[in-house]
Amino acid sequence: MDGSYEDRDGTIWMDGKLIDWRDANVHLLTHALHYASSVFEGERCYNGKIFKGVEHSERLRKSAEMLDFEIPYSVEEIEKAKYEMLKANGWTDAYVRAVAWRGAGPDMGVSAARNPVRLAIAGWEWGNYYGDAKMKGAKLDISKWKRPSPETIPVHAKAAGLYMICTMSKHAAEAKGCSDALFMDYRGYVAEATGANIFFVKDGEVHTPKADCFLNGITRRTVISMLEEKGIKVHERHIMPEEMEGMEQCWLTGTAAEVTPVGQIGDYNFEVGALCRDISESYEKMVRA
Repeated sequence: MDGSYEDRDGTIWMDGKLIDWRDANVHLLTHALHYASSVFEGERCYNGKIFKGVEHSERLRKSAEMLDFEIPYSVEEIEKAKYEMLKANGWTDAYVRAVAWRGAGPDMGVSAARNPVRLAIAGWEWGNYYGDAKMKGAKLDISKWKRPSPETIPVHAKAAGLYMICTMSKHAAEAKGCSDALFMDYRGYVAEATGANIFFVKDGEVHTPKADCFLNGITRRTVISMLEEKGIKVHERHIMPEEMEGMEQCWLTGTAAEVTPVGQIGDYNFEVGALCRDISESYEKMVRA
């Protein structure tokens, strides 16, 4: 699909029914637009089946709870809606975006307890998130922003407000010819990319940042299980930036990113090695099985 996301042919599920793509609108005074009271999920459908869809729907509801609102649909209802949307558009391979938010209502200030909670599910056909980096390795900038402390914001929610610095960092990275940016956390440890978790390889073992102040991705957890099943030691720990100097391989994981090798982060270079390629290929086979 090409062109603006507001002007396309297709169908979107919104508040319990399927509607024309161009009619999926909200009012200017929607609370989420002003105060970021919104949570979302990104999922991929392969060969007609959404990968770990139930886990995503469960996380969507949990993210909303962290932002102090409740989605008025059960996990089962959300799952049904996703497949209704896919069927209406005739897609068996697509990206699925579920989003829930506080809408327009009697409150228009920081407080919005009386405003309705709304839910929409859209989708589109989407290829490799990082383009040809999937083969040759992505190039990452190092963001000037840091992932915040859990004392400042609900860091484990997949909430819109947490992505503000991601957009800013990715724009800065793209201006330098990079695909993405790597964050450090509020303590100075390596954290994650703007929309993906990160893994490193050294001496045949895998090291990944401890997800104690950022989203513990579903793809991240899946890849850790895959590595352990292959008998590969995985260290979930705090990683200092200077440790990247000794790492041999690196990759990103996420629903959009899938498993994408990294060739460079700032001044640090990595080989697109055998383990990285093996995990990427194994992941591809698993999600399409």
